[in-house]
Amino acid sequence: MLVLALCVFSPAGYATLQASAPSMARHNSVSLNAQITRLSLGDAIYLGLRNNPSIRSAYLQRIAQKFDLRVAEDTFRPKLVLKSTYRDTHGSEDRTRNVDVAPAASLLGEYGTRVSLGWTRQMSSGLHAPGLRRDGLDLAVIQPLLRGAGRDVTTAPVRLARIAEQAERLNLKASVSRTIVEIISTYRELLRAQEQLTIVQQALERARSLLAVNQALIKAGRMAAFDAVQTEADIAAQELGVEEAHNQLANSRLSLLRLLALDLSLPVRATEVLEASQLNIDRQHALRLAQVQQPEYLSTLLQAQQAGLNLVIAKDQARWDVSLVAGATQVTDRYDNGVGSGRRWDRYGGVQLEIPLGDRSTRQAEVQARVAVERQAIDEADAGQALESDVTTVVRELGTLWRQYQIAQRAEELSRRKLDIEQEKLGAGRSSNFQVISFEGDLRNAQSARLDALIAYLNAQTRLELTLGMTLESWEIALNDH
Repeated sequence: MLVLALCVFSPAGYATLQASAPSMARHNSVSLNAQITRLSLGDAIYLGLRNNPSIRSAYLQRIAQKFDLRVAEDTFRPKLVLKSTYRDTHGSEDRTRNVDVAPAASLLGEYGTRVSLGWTRQMSSGLHAPGLRRDGLDLAVIQPLLRGAGRDVTTAPVRLARIAEQAERLNLKASVSRTIVEIISTYRELLRAQEQLTIVQQALERARSLLAVNQALIKAGRMAAFDAVQTEADIAAQELGVEEAHNQLANSRLSLLRLLALDLSLPVRATEVLEASQLNIDRQHALRLAQVQQPEYLSTLLQAQQAGLNLVIAKDQARWDVSLVAGATQVTDRYDNGVGSGRRWDRYGGVQLEIPLGDRSTRQAEVQARVAVERQAIDEADAGQALESDVTTVVRELGTLWRQYQIAQRAEELSRRKLDIEQEKLGAGRSSNFQVISFEGDLRNAQSARLDALIAYLNAQTRLELTLGMTLESWEIALNDH
């Protein structure tokens, strides 16, 4: 019987808790052994899910949080305590040995009933005194009538733990989502740096081509030699821009590698194609979706439930302790010489009463819990308004940024045509270096503006997914938090 009890109540009865990890559907592992590692956006997210320190730390924390729930749910399971002592006493008149074994079990019912059962065996022997074996059994039942009585009060801590577990899972979803958004934004910054380097390199090539045209015109006697100085100065400026773009590219690469917890010397190149399509979304539909998906908002609703349960517990603690008690004890003594051996039974029943006088701490806890409920109602209303504001803002920004991107595209096309026309006029002697260089700067600025508008629009789409709580769903990411 004791062996069975040990198997049931030992910690080994629990399943081993291990840290889980999020997974991404339909994604192949990326090789990091190539001379230059080419990363798509999906590759970066996959590596982030596997390596990012924030995500790994969050999953490690979930081990303790899950065990907290198991402890709370064990409230209504039987508890067994094993206690044993051995004592060897050397006295002036005798030497005695005492062995005590005292297992005890207790059980709390969902209506507050407490049942405890204890058994004691004492064995003593001496050189001169007769040996004694004493067996005792103690059974006690306590049924609260006020404080601690009723299913709502008794099960409140367990329900609090389950709500806390739901909140922690929502927090995990929010944490992973924010990290994914950070990886996406950093990846696009690497794309921006790569594209910006291409823009300035192309501008440098055009400046060098213009210098070649200038030299041909000078040789033909159609341009003064000092006019080429403007072009040479522009080439120097473009070379400076190339160096700055290289530096920005290196910084963006380091930022991404740091997020992915990869070797900072790893040569990576973002390969995602920068393209966008218009996304039309109804604000009311987006708001309804956010109200059932957004983890921060749902956590606020859970906090309201927690405040309500804390108030139930606080009000219960302020009550008097009135309980019915009943029990029975049985003791059997056996002496080796048979003298004084016997068995005794005692049964009892009654009422116990405890009334706290002059202690305002219980009332203090109730007042604090009641204020917390009222404050949580305010926070819940504020969270709903903030969610509506966030959804409205991101939906509006999405439309605005799309229009800005279209304008930037048109401006780039017109700037390119304007430069081509001016270069043809220069070849015909109808323009100047200053005008061509000026239009070259306009094209470069227009290309950068189009790139910035495109990335801003893509990032707005990503923010929309985060605001709606749909980041993980859109990338088919499973939290695996079971």
